[in-house]
Amino acid sequence: MSGQRDVTFETKCYEKDWRILLQTPRLEQMIDHNNYPFKETRLYINNVNDPEEVSFYADLLVRRGILSSYEVVERHANEALDFFGIDKESFKGGYYYSIAELVSIYLNRTPYLLHYSGDSMLSAPCAWIEPALNVLDSDASIVTAGLVWNGQYHEAQSDAVAEKAEFYLDHGFSDQCYLIRTSDFRRRIYNEQHEASARYPVYGGELFEKRVDAWMRNHGYLRAIYKYGSYIHRNLS
Repeated sequence: MSGQRDVTFETKCYEKDWRILLQTPRLEQMIDHNNYPFKETRLYINNVNDPEEVSFYADLLVRRGILSSYEVVERHANEALDFFGIDKESFKGGYYYSIAELVSIYLNRTPYLLHYSGDSMLSAPCAWIEPALNVLDSDASIVTAGLVWNGQYHEAQSDAVAEKAEFYLDHGFSDQCYLIRTSDFRRRIYNEQHEASARYPVYGGELFEKRVDAWMRNHGYLRAIYKYGSYIHRNLS
């Protein structure tokens, strides 16, 4: 399948990284490195000391055309949790690691959504979005697509349970980078558990990526990993 499809790019910032994202070229590079004409580019402001100050700098990026819009996560948190049927206490310490992703999916209105965590970005420009959309559209069992993490190409290959021409297929999920069909994830899918999902860090509690991983494994869904590009995840704080 070819032809431009409407994709929203989104990322989030929090107290320890918002200055790097909003006061340096980083966010613009995060967007541009994907080589895709995104329908929208959105920022989610999460867990910051002064939302008004952060919003001021986000407004500057909207005026420059780098961002289409931004949202303060807490203003939409309760309605997103209600929509997905999630009890806030069920996160068990993972709330702030999860709520921005859930709000962004809840508010998204394009058919596809691309997410990067604020501390993840492509190591070099890579035109991976179009082939990733094609693989998502070709197989309903593939519910998310991403790239190799931190240049670990051999690890991505060894984790694969199958392959397509440009992709490894596996059972994993990461909140560092994911491309999804919005309709798959804008449902009440976040209250499942699976024994394999216990591998996620204990400090994160019942966090978003652990919940998605459990849902995928329970239903046999797959992730497609693009073979020819990598993102770098590096702590910014």
